Amino acid sequence: MQENQPTMPQSASSQIEGHFKQVPGGLSATLRQRLDLFAQSGQQALLAQGLRGIERETLRVKADGALALTPHNPRLGSALTHPQITTDYSESLLEFITPAEPDIAIPLHQLDLIHRFTYTKLGDEMLWSQSMPCALPQEEQIPIAWYGTSHIGMLKHVYRRGLALRYGKSMQCIAGIHYNYSLNEKVWQVLQVAESISGSAKHVQSEAYIALIRNFHRYSWLLMYLFGASPALSTSFLRGRSHNLESLSSDTLYLPYATSLRMSDLGYQNNAQDGLVPPYNTLMEYMRSLSIAVRKPYAAYEKIGTQHDGEWVQINANVLQIENEFYATIRPKRVIRSGERPIEALCDRGVQYIEVRCMDVDPFEPLGISLETARFLDAFLLFCALDESPQTNQAEWQENVNNFAQTVKYGRQPDLALQHQGQSVSLQAWGLALLEKISVGAHLLDEQLGGTQHASSLQTQREKLLDASKTPSARVLREIKNSDNSFAAFALRQSKRLADEFRARPPSSDEIATFEQMATTSLAEQAEMERAQSGSFDEFITDYRSRTSSEICCDGVAT
Repeated sequence: MQENQPTMPQSASSQIEGHFKQVPGGLSATLRQRLDLFAQSGQQALLAQGLRGIERETLRVKADGALALTPHNPRLGSALTHPQITTDYSESLLEFITPAEPDIAIPLHQLDLIHRFTYTKLGDEMLWSQSMPCALPQEEQIPIAWYGTSHIGMLKHVYRRGLALRYGKSMQCIAGIHYNYSLNEKVWQVLQVAESISGSAKHVQSEAYIALIRNFHRYSWLLMYLFGASPALSTSFLRGRSHNLESLSSDTLYLPYATSLRMSDLGYQNNAQDGLVPPYNTLMEYMRSLSIAVRKPYAAYEKIGTQHDGEWVQINANVLQIENEFYATIRPKRVIRSGERPIEALCDRGVQYIEVRCMDVDPFEPLGISLETARFLDAFLLFCALDESPQTNQAEWQENVNNFAQTVKYGRQPDLALQHQGQSVSLQAWGLALLEKISVGAHLLDEQLGGTQHASSLQTQREKLLDASKTPSARVLREIKNSDNSFAAFALRQSKRLADEFRARPPSSDEIATFEQMATTSLAEQAEMERAQSGSFDEFITDYRSRTSSEICCDGVAT
């Protein structure tokens, strides 16, 4: 977005006030004052700036829907150094990463190009259209991602070996959409001056993102209702583990009102992580919790050990091997340098953006996420950033956790009630009230972008709240029931349909040449890393583990 956006045709203040009047009960004083501040100062264009990017995970499968066990195709480039095409946990689990841009439509266009190019190299394989995995082979057959023999590449591989031992390989094959979001840094500077907030610009920005995260935890149940798309899964996925799911057929388990089993206690849950990061109100508290977790031994992991027959099998035997092992629905983030730990980057340079991690892959969207959904996320996150965000405590934290858990398992249940400040409230009523508050910022975003895309997205979400049958999770269940009650049959049919659509739209010769050059460059970069490195991997990993001190220093404050 450019700074020289056209001004609103009427007085900014009166137009904002007009939006306020549409909100039953009014907005919080904080949100009202902040939106009015940007409107009156003529800096409302800042709210539509910042950067957005997407990371999309997707399994490679064979024509029959079974997991593809082939290695990552070198014609796609190096999974270690390619900026847009890599792997996540497994060789079979691709991850596509878009550049970050002010208008999310641009990353979505790039994501489309990545998909279309990838299909030119997949042969008979295709991309799985679901968050929950396809039919998986025995655990030992699922290939762990390989990144070559450089120290950094081996560290990534050993980390994944550790994940396999701690959580099982099947759980690591679940796919999702990660949405990266930031506001223009000038937003925080404007607020710092207007609200007389003390501290460095880095500190103010970091704490503002932590406040956004507090609000996200308060309201993220809404995202699960609106966009959850994993109400069912293959029976074989649980590998005989106990569960409370119902049988839809011999090969499919589900919960009738579930929105996202991916984000339920069947997903990324582990006793070692229970209570790992307690309610936090500052970046320092967050970093302290993670710093302790990567240094605190865990008995079950100590029994495994870090090496078997001279080979590393996990980075350490602590609660977390690295900070990113903490399975959060949202994370404060900073772009890290090669070999740098995430906590080092946050401490040194502060929070740069947030990463939303709870979004399911939408199986009806070729890219796993639509532009309409992304427009809503932008409006939702702007609301979380600018609304009042009082400090949290254990009681509210537990309330937030319970609301999220209720929604992912029972979100479409008629008259489902959540808890808000200790009081029972209808999910539908609360959701509709939130949409009215979010709508004010959505109108401002539309005024900068031109058109009504954000407001239209909110209307789509209202319809879902008024009629649960319009949610993605309800649609998924209808399609499964129309596929002989088989999740696998529905998912395979949908994956084939989307594959055909991508293959019917191959990139241009110039676009293919650009991606092929990126692949060649990335392979050369990996080869150079392997050639130029010095010292042993044992020395490298020992140094890496040592760089999480018992003391964390940020903005000159040690703890």
